[in-house]
Amino acid sequence: MTPGTVFTRCVLAIRRGVLIKRVSSTDKEYHFQNRLKETGLKFETGSRNSYPDFRMVATTEGYELKGLAYPGRDASFDSNSQVPAGSHNGRTVYYVFGRYPKRPDGNAYPVIDLVLCHGDFLSADHEYTHKNKSVKGLGSYGDILIRDRKMYVAPTPFQLIEGVAHRQTLILPHDVDAGSGFIEVGKLCRHEAAELIVGYSFDLQTNALIPKKVPNPGAGREHDFRAWRLNGSETEPVALRNIRPDSLTLEADDETAEE
Repeated sequence: MTPGTVFTRCVLAIRRGVLIKRVSSTDKEYHFQNRLKETGLKFETGSRNSYPDFRMVATTEGYELKGLAYPGRDASFDSNSQVPAGSHNGRTVYYVFGRYPKRPDGNAYPVIDLVLCHGDFLSADHEYTHKNKSVKGLGSYGDILIRDRKMYVAPTPFQLIEGVAHRQTLILPHDVDAGSGFIEVGKLCRHEAAELIVGYSFDLQTNALIPKKVPNPGAGREHDFRAWRLNGSETEPVALRNIRPDSLTLEADDETAEE
């Protein structure tokens, strides 16, 4: 497993005061790529819209990066290429959330805090397959195509967990040990929802979007995780916030996270 090694390199870089040095306002990945290089682990970098962003060579693991401006939108993130989950095409997926200053005074600035989590912490559904479809026949002459290009908006660990702000935290499944050099700072249990969305319809006349739901056969099922910090870090415990899923407000804004 690579998460402990990768996380350690990220934390040590933050402790050394290593800054993000971006080439453009949309560049949020080179900092993490440099940390991967420091580990000596072999990896492949995907194209702009590939998933996940970085794929390890010697192990079936990958990393998806989400840069979040702070203060700003950090309670949710957009995903255009895939529903967040801990498995994709036979590869275990980890998500890396890093917050950085919203209005830095230059092109070099610090990582404010960091959460590296197993994708199953965000969603444990490995069955859904993302596909963009289209329908023909719109318009006066019937020659306009409607493209159904889905965007998924999910809560970040900064929304879901109390105690991760201004810290560096690693979140792994409960049966996975982070290894030597780590201290456990909390147990996190997520419960499956009572219903699942299996479809939706959109009315072009009323602009009404109507979901189709079915009972979840796994309703209430528990998914357990443990939170870890590197030795020498703050040991403040973490805990899940008591938030009803249907009460989450996940509206998008103009400053979206990295896809």
